[in-house]
Amino acid sequence: MKLKLLKRGFVACALLALGAVAGYAQQQQDFSKTEIHVLPVQGNVYMLVGVGGPAGGNITVQAGNDGVFLVDTMYAPLADKILAAIRTISKGPIRYIVDTHVHADHTGGNEPLRKAGATISGGNVSADIKDSAEGAQIIAHQNILNRMSSASAGQPAMPSATWPTDTYMTDEKDIFFNNEGIQVIHIPAAHTDGDSIVFFRRSDVISTGDLFTTTMYPLIDLDRGGSYQGFIAGLQKIVDMIIPVYGQEGGTMVIPGHGRLCDLGDVLEYREMAIIIRDRVQDMVNKGMTLEQVKAAKPTIDYDPLYGSTTGFWTTDKFVEAVYKSLKENRK
Repeated sequence: MKLKLLKRGFVACALLALGAVAGYAQQQQDFSKTEIHVLPVQGNVYMLVGVGGPAGGNITVQAGNDGVFLVDTMYAPLADKILAAIRTISKGPIRYIVDTHVHADHTGGNEPLRKAGATISGGNVSADIKDSAEGAQIIAHQNILNRMSSASAGQPAMPSATWPTDTYMTDEKDIFFNNEGIQVIHIPAAHTDGDSIVFFRRSDVISTGDLFTTTMYPLIDLDRGGSYQGFIAGLQKIVDMIIPVYGQEGGTMVIPGHGRLCDLGDVLEYREMAIIIRDRVQDMVNKGMTLEQVKAAKPTIDYDPLYGSTTGFWTTDKFVEAVYKSLKENRK
C-alpha cells in the first residue's frame, strides 16, 4: 500500500515538469500552487515530491547527525518550499547535492539550495577558492559540468552558480555520510552521457534520476549523448542492485526521477517494456523500414495506456523516433 500512496497526481505533475524539459531551460511557469510533499522511504532516506503544479524531478533526502544529503534540486522558484520540507526532516546543514543528470527540472534549484548549505571543510580557505568552498558541495559526473558550462543542442551555457563543484570521471564516487556508505554510480550513454544513480547502502535505497520513471516512456536525449541500448543497460544495472522481499512489496526501494516510490517489480516491468519495444523497432530497422513506417506500425501500442502521450514535450512519437535513430545509428 505504501508504494501507491502518492500515485495520484504524479503523472500530471511529471508531465507539467516535462514541459520545461523542452530546451532544457526553465520556462516561466506558475509555481504558486506547487506543494512539496515528504514521503519517508526507509532508513535515513526520504522522498520529496512536487504536487499541484509544476515541480520537476523527485528529490531524495538523506539526513542524520552529519547534516543533509540531497539528490537533485527541482526548480529554483521552489527552493523555499523545498527547504521548508527539508526542515521537517532535519535542521542540519545541507552538505552534499548530487545531480543525476543535466536537465533543468533536476538541476534548476542548484544555486539556491547550495547557498543554503555548507561544505564540510577544515582550515583556512584561500581567497581564490572561497566562492567554490561556500555552500553545499554539488557532485556530478564530469560530463554534466562539460554540458552545463558550454552551449549545447542550441541552448546557451547554464549560469556558473548552478554548476557542479566536485566532479568524478571514474565509474563511481563513494562517500561516507551520516554513518552510511553512499555510492554515486555513472551510467554511460543512457538518458544522457552524464547520468548517475545514487545507492544508499545502509538504508537500501536507490535514487535513479530519469534512468527510471513511472510516468512516461524512456527519455533518450540523443543530443546529449543518450542512447537506447545504454538506457536498457542502466535499467539492468538498477535491477542487479536490488535485493527484493519475494512475495511481497519491500526490500531495496527505488526513487524514480518522476513518479511514485517503487520496488523491484516496478523496475522489472519498465525494463521489460523497454526491451520489448527495442526488439520490435530493431526488427523493423533490420527490415529497412523508414521512421514513418515504424511509427505507422505502432510498436508501442500495448504500452501507450501506461506511458504514452500525444501532448507535451515527450510524446510517444518522439520516443519512437529516438529509439529508431538510436538503434539505426547503432549507438552504444
